[in-house]
Amino acid sequence: MKHIFIVGSRGYHAKYGGWETFVSHLVDNYNDDNVTFHVSSISDKKEKPYQKGLVNITPIKTCKLGPARMLVYTIKAFNYYLNYIKKNKITDAYIYVLGLKLGNILKQKQHIIKKLGITVLVNPDGLEHERAKWNTLVKKFFLFSEKSMLNNCDIIVCDSIGIKDYLSKKYPHLKKKMTYIAYGAKTVDLSKVNEDSILKEYHLEKEKYCLMVGRFVPENNYEMVIKGFMESKIDKNLVIISNISSSNYYHELTNKIDISSDKRIIFIDGIYDEVKLSVIRKNAYLYIHGHSVGGTNPSLLESLSLTKLNILYDVCFNKEIGKNACLYFSSSKSLTKLLNNIKNYDRLKLGKECQKIIKENFTWEIIVNKYKEIFK
Repeated sequence: MKHIFIVGSRGYHAKYGGWETFVSHLVDNYNDDNVTFHVSSISDKKEKPYQKGLVNITPIKTCKLGPARMLVYTIKAFNYYLNYIKKNKITDAYIYVLGLKLGNILKQKQHIIKKLGITVLVNPDGLEHERAKWNTLVKKFFLFSEKSMLNNCDIIVCDSIGIKDYLSKKYPHLKKKMTYIAYGAKTVDLSKVNEDSILKEYHLEKEKYCLMVGRFVPENNYEMVIKGFMESKIDKNLVIISNISSSNYYHELTNKIDISSDKRIIFIDGIYDEVKLSVIRKNAYLYIHGHSVGGTNPSLLESLSLTKLNILYDVCFNKEIGKNACLYFSSSKSLTKLLNNIKNYDRLKLGKECQKIIKENFTWEIIVNKYKEIFK
């Protein structure tokens, strides 16, 4: 029996972000009776491990330490799984670390890892040290952690060609252990869904709104998008679905920009029901993706599979996905210009090209088969 241990996400099927989306879809689509998945889960209290379907969930109690909480949690989860593998005498084990949160731990534990025959994979995500939410000290930690973790793991999984190119230039001696595997886009069956009812629940009308979905953080360029939209003359609303209730940045931005003066802008707190979110994506007039840091983003893939017209922030991570099937902006002014001239673009044609990109490159079947080649 092969055992795959995943650390670095907040959990399995959790309502948070990209890592949790990735973990749930990877595990749910794997379909191999000879593989057991173990996924750590951040917890406020001490809980016993439990099974959810075919997945072994390991709650890791971690005190609330602000931004440092995820770092401490990931280290605790990694050490727990090392002891678990040793205690249960598991001989075919993989530990997949999501993100660069372990610092120097891989180097410190190298003797134990080799003795137990564990294969360690690291997914560095994308330019963590450039995220605006981190202070200078944390950014320095991530730069240090990047170097240490990549030098002391067995396989580096890059979820973006841009990230792989960046790391290849920075660490040419590690190129041989780098591989590219993106995220996948889940197809949700809407054939028996009352779409009108769901739109009505959120006071939305078909193709009467532009859409943004993602964490409310500075690097997702909400300020740029909102300013660009407010300056435009487009006769649509801008619907922003995000973690509004838990975001300090949301309050900072609303104090900085008089968003309430534009009645076209509508905020909706996070929607985690896949069917409802898919219906909202499908019926949007267009989707705006402002993510500027990171690799392949699940939200972008899901949008390309459902929304006819997609406008993306002009950065390599987005362009390698959207190619010529999407439109691109780099400033609030360029976004305003696109929105003012949006009727000049063939939505149906671009929508079909986007769906073709997903079908040929980013289905979960394709992504999972690439992982099976690694975990063979």
